[in-house]
Amino acid sequence: MCFTSRSQKNNFADSGPARSGTKAREVKESKPRSPSTATPAPSAPPAVSSTVGNMSGSRVAIIIYSLYGHIAKGASLRLRRGVYRQVPLPVAEAIKAGISSAGGSATIYQIQETLSEDILKLVKAPPRPDYPVLLPDDLVNFDAFLFGVPTRYGNFPVQWKAFWDATGPLWSKGALAGKMCSMFVSTGSQGGGQEITITNALSTFVHHGMIYVPLGYNNTFAQMSTISEIHGGSPWGSGTFAGTDGSRQPSALELEIASIHGKSFWEIASKHKF
Repeated sequence: MCFTSRSQKNNFADSGPARSGTKAREVKESKPRSPSTATPAPSAPPAVSSTVGNMSGSRVAIIIYSLYGHIAKGASLRLRRGVYRQVPLPVAEAIKAGISSAGGSATIYQIQETLSEDILKLVKAPPRPDYPVLLPDDLVNFDAFLFGVPTRYGNFPVQWKAFWDATGPLWSKGALAGKMCSMFVSTGSQGGGQEITITNALSTFVHHGMIYVPLGYNNTFAQMSTISEIHGGSPWGSGTFAGTDGSRQPSALELEIASIHGKSFWEIASKHKF
């Protein structure tokens, strides 16, 4: 598979805050001057704190692939005048909203499509979302990731495999070691791979030395343990069911779990010193 050249990466450059640990430039004077005659020295930019528990200078990317839109589309419930109303909201956006609710920030990206336009028309794929495309080499520009993919027989799709197969140079340099990640998925049914798709992806993350942060039950026990309605998600990560014909869209409960996933991920990752 061919990827866009390095010269094109700036088209998709993240506009997030600068990395933490930047040192302020000291402004020195050789001799003290009288307050009445001294010329004010230019103020130095404030140093960005790099202490544990402060992730304000770190960058988080939500990276997705979605063929039929179940990872990138959905609906959510928002409280307005005491009544919950359903409004459009992608699953990835629910993850992002959860991060924001915890005081963090993130940017959503998608990976390149490997199918031709003729094949996409044949399988009746809808238009792709308008998120910027992230190239494999751009992973080094972020400190933490939430990956969202559909499943293919309990594993990630070929587009995702092609993306990671192009990260060999990063792997050889250990460029992603120590970066944190988590994952959310879409499957056709309850037995379609909500858990195993994520566990199969762990091999890739482990080879890169990345730190996986599971969703767990700490903040989602009520939502995850309910049997009053069918829903995706597991302690490995949030998820949604698409139905075997792809007609089912993410439910309000699934999007609530996704939002909690984003919030929980930030709360844990923000304790890590990058």
